[in-house]
Amino acid sequence: MFVRRIAAVALVAAATVPAAPSPANAHGAPMTPISRSAACAGNGVQRGAAACRAALKATDGFLGAYDNLRLANVKDDRDRVPDGKLCSAGIDLYRGLDLARDDFPSTAVKSGQNLRITYRGTIPHQGSFRIFLTRAGYDPARKLTWGDLGDPLTEVKDPPLTDGAYRMRVTLPKRTGRHILYMVWETSSTPDTYYSCSDLVFPAAAAPAVTPSATRSAAPVVKQTAAVRRTSAAPATVAPTATPSAVPELAAGLSAADESMIGLGHWLVGGALAVAVLVGAGAGLSRLRRRETR
Repeated sequence: MFVRRIAAVALVAAATVPAAPSPANAHGAPMTPISRSAACAGNGVQRGAAACRAALKATDGFLGAYDNLRLANVKDDRDRVPDGKLCSAGIDLYRGLDLARDDFPSTAVKSGQNLRITYRGTIPHQGSFRIFLTRAGYDPARKLTWGDLGDPLTEVKDPPLTDGAYRMRVTLPKRTGRHILYMVWETSSTPDTYYSCSDLVFPAAAAPAVTPSATRSAAPVVKQTAAVRRTSAAPATVAPTATPSAVPELAAGLSAADESMIGLGHWLVGGALAVAVLVGAGAGLSRLRRRETR
């Protein structure tokens, strides 16, 4: 009788304890590119990072196991997982992973890269991986929302488990700066769906600055314009000097003797003119005297 009572009490106590996720169910998280859960949660590989310490503090010093971030019986991801809580899937034990920070452990990537994904799993299960990337212009200073994600970049169904991981690839579209690769693993052999955030860092956008060579090339254009303006005004000043410009050419063809003769001719002409002036002046005086004597 006593044993029966103990058994009954044990059954009642067991019925009142919430069912915990069974270890036999699928477990996993992205290791490449490193996810926030794989880096910061229980048994995470980078828990000493500043963002991981902040995430741990936000959950009162305890984060759930890195490979157990899952929800059961999800019919619609967007209805089940609230905006601002995508990285934790709305699970309180992982709320620190939703912090809006730009220093979570990250992976450097580039646009157009065929990114290799390694998703660690403990037990093989069938299911689909939906892979999203935040839109261009995503602001890491805000908590992640469904509006930050477009359609999945790809969906991979039933990849094999090799060497303890599901391996897949995805081609990254053009992005700059910090972004989040969001993965949803919906298993078909269990009722569970797993969620994860992996921080990616693309090269920063090139600044549209004027290069020094472009600045130097602008100067000749200005000078050339000024030269064109001066050239267009030149005929007014060039015309009067057109005749004298022929003199140097003529003088260049004369010998020294010719130049001497030209100089003597100028002297004789000048002297003749002076004599003529004096003769004329004398004749004038003679006529004036004759008038006075009359």
